[in-house]
Amino acid sequence: MAEENKDNYVVLARKYRPQSFNELLGQDALVKTITNAIKNNRLHHAYILTGIRGVGKTTTARIIAKALNCTGKDALNGATINPCGICENCRAIAESRHIDVLELDAASHTGVGDIREILDGVRYKPTNGRYKVYIIDEVHMLSNSAFNALLKTLEEPPSHVIFIFATTEIRKVPVTILSRCQRFDLQRLGIELLMEHFKNIAQKEGFNAEEEALHLIAKAADGSCRDGLSLLDQAISLGMGDVKTDIVKEMIGLADRGQTFELFESLISGKIDDVMTNIAKQYNDGANPLTVLQDLINVTHLLAKVKIVAESINDASLSENEKAFCTRVAPQVSISVLSKMWQMFIKGLSEINVAPSQSDALEMVLIRVAYSANLPTPAELLDGLKKNSDLNVIQTNNFNENVLPKNVVSSETASDKPVFNTPQDLVDYLIATRKMMLSYSIKNDISFSDFSNGKMKISVSEKINNDFLLNLQNVLKEATGIKWEIDVLSTPLGQTLADKEAEKDMMQKKDVMDLPLVKAIMAEFKGAKIESLTRKIVEQAEKDEEFMVDDLIYIEEEN
Repeated sequence: MAEENKDNYVVLARKYRPQSFNELLGQDALVKTITNAIKNNRLHHAYILTGIRGVGKTTTARIIAKALNCTGKDALNGATINPCGICENCRAIAESRHIDVLELDAASHTGVGDIREILDGVRYKPTNGRYKVYIIDEVHMLSNSAFNALLKTLEEPPSHVIFIFATTEIRKVPVTILSRCQRFDLQRLGIELLMEHFKNIAQKEGFNAEEEALHLIAKAADGSCRDGLSLLDQAISLGMGDVKTDIVKEMIGLADRGQTFELFESLISGKIDDVMTNIAKQYNDGANPLTVLQDLINVTHLLAKVKIVAESINDASLSENEKAFCTRVAPQVSISVLSKMWQMFIKGLSEINVAPSQSDALEMVLIRVAYSANLPTPAELLDGLKKNSDLNVIQTNNFNENVLPKNVVSSETASDKPVFNTPQDLVDYLIATRKMMLSYSIKNDISFSDFSNGKMKISVSEKINNDFLLNLQNVLKEATGIKWEIDVLSTPLGQTLADKEAEKDMMQKKDVMDLPLVKAIMAEFKGAKIESLTRKIVEQAEKDEEFMVDDLIYIEEEN
């Protein structure tokens, strides 16, 4: 195996895989917990490691296995927090060939039969190590039967057995399994931490790497060390041994950051010509439309964060160009505008994914954003109306005229109390004052035997709410200033206001059914029905030479 490695290139992600707790990146809480457990001999029998791909779940499991089974100098009296890495047990575990450390890929071994094979060997003592360690990767892909078969052994395993599970989908693991394990959430690796790791590797490997290029790779890795090292490997090959910014941008499909900043400034200024020129140049440089939009989303979030938390501009993960951009642009744009742009950009992502031409879709999204950038927000419109007192008075008067019934005067516009002479007057008042539930009940669940201002006699439906009468009495007294006499009769519910409206509507439809135009339409559209129509409308339509059926009635075909 060693001879084979001398002749074959080993990718960076494997070559620089951590071999001890000290080499694990960004997982301080996990390392502290495990090392204290080993020191104090308080090892748990089952661990579950979760996190995004490439943060070190399987690597951590192997390090734990080595710590438990190392036979080096520090491990003569038992498990150690510093596995030597050179004893036979450590080397065998690192090369995935140790007889007492079984690694199972649950993605390809999902059935209950695969778990039974494990359980058959649990009762036997380890051959070469202190513990038998079972590492099950992507454990969430096990079947329900496989999980159930594992439960009893997982709850009370022999003292020489340790289970270590790894998964990217912790929500898919049954609670019965989780409750039997110690859980560790492995953290995403920060950009600064990844950059430092890449610089150390560059120094060891002897290649030159531009800092901005490493920053781009670290950002594209999205917290995954393995993804970052794979991109670094690719960048080295493309750059003939060097990692250059231009090559990394082309490789990842990134738009030039400076061009993205210029594009964003053109958008918030509403300069459509500059937007189209900028995007055309980015196309020529090989930028991907989806990536351009994702970059704009990232910039929008960055600016919003800087405006809300000013100290975030000093974040070590930001480049000098990003800091200068935020300092220059943040004062020019409000949070409300940024929120509006964010929503339009997010919606644009789905539009680009379904559009026949991604570049055309992106241009349309940017045109929409640029044209709306300088439009006032609803809050700004309201402020403008408040400042224009004349317009405000007109709007208020119009509202009172159009919404309140003619014989009901608002208490805000006159000292007189409203007078309700008919049930419809009461309903109109309730609708105008937005008491919709009460107005609905009066229209549909009550029939009136007598009604005058100050008293009424009613019959009520069985569906009426228990609090209806109390609520009605309170509303009437508040509106009119007098206590109403409400006499509830024991007679059955008669014709309600809703029934009367329906009857009136039916009479109107019957009134127009004999008109020649309507007869012609109904004959043409078999099975159609009249939804809304009056004689006056039909008579006007008969005189109109440019009349169209759609202007007159709504036709609904029956199935």
